Amino acid sequence: MATLFSSPPFLSHPLTRTLHFSSSSQTPPPNPPSQPPCPKLSTSSEQQPPAAASVAVGEPKPPKLVTTVETTDWIASSLTRRFGLGAGLAWAAFLAIGVISEQIKTRIEVSEQEANTRDVEKQEEVVLPNGLRYYELKVGGGASPRNGDLVVIHLKGRIQGNDQVFIDTFDRDQKPLALIIGSRPYSKGMCEGVEYILRSIKAGGKRRVIVPPNLGFGQNGADLGSGVQIPPSAMLEYIVEINKVSIAPA
Repeated sequence: MATLFSSPPFLSHPLTRTLHFSSSSQTPPPNPPSQPPCPKLSTSSEQQPPAAASVAVGEPKPPKLVTTVETTDWIASSLTRRFGLGAGLAWAAFLAIGVISEQIKTRIEVSEQEANTRDVEKQEEVVLPNGLRYYELKVGGGASPRNGDLVVIHLKGRIQGNDQVFIDTFDRDQKPLALIIGSRPYSKGMCEGVEYILRSIKAGGKRRVIVPPNLGFGQNGADLGSGVQIPPSAMLEYIVEINKVSIAPA
């Protein structure tokens, strides 16, 4: 019995030794967790994306500069790239000369219009086949408007019989009318008879026109607003003067 009770302590020592030996054999592995290089590499790698992001933010700027240069004048820029700066400057000078020549041409036309415009000493009635009647007050020296042209006119209209004036741009407080020949609907106070007469008046010219109802506002009349009413089948009398005729903007 003594041997049996004494054996366990004898056996317990080797067990403790083996456990101690196993613990002593595992002492080298604890070194890897204490290695500091790994977090340093991770921190250095984490610092690189901001640098790449800053480069990405800065890279789109050059293309914007290129597009702004090309949009100014693609012909001048292409000539400059292919033939040098002199070619681009020559093209810019060509455009400038074109603008100046167009301004000179306009001034010449205006001066010729004013020189050739004259008052009519004896006013005579002219009756057209469609029923329009007009009196020449001033013969213009410019060009006559064609379909699609932009025309700037002064216009005064009244109803025959009651002398009610429904439009008057000759007044200093009023601005002239600008309209395109052939466009619809008509401007306020305009009618088919006035547009028909405009096609035969030269710029600077002036006429007194009698418009029948079929070329005016018809059998129903019209409401021009602001309390102005054109009665049915009204005969209309206009004073029409063309100030300017030009090509309509695209």
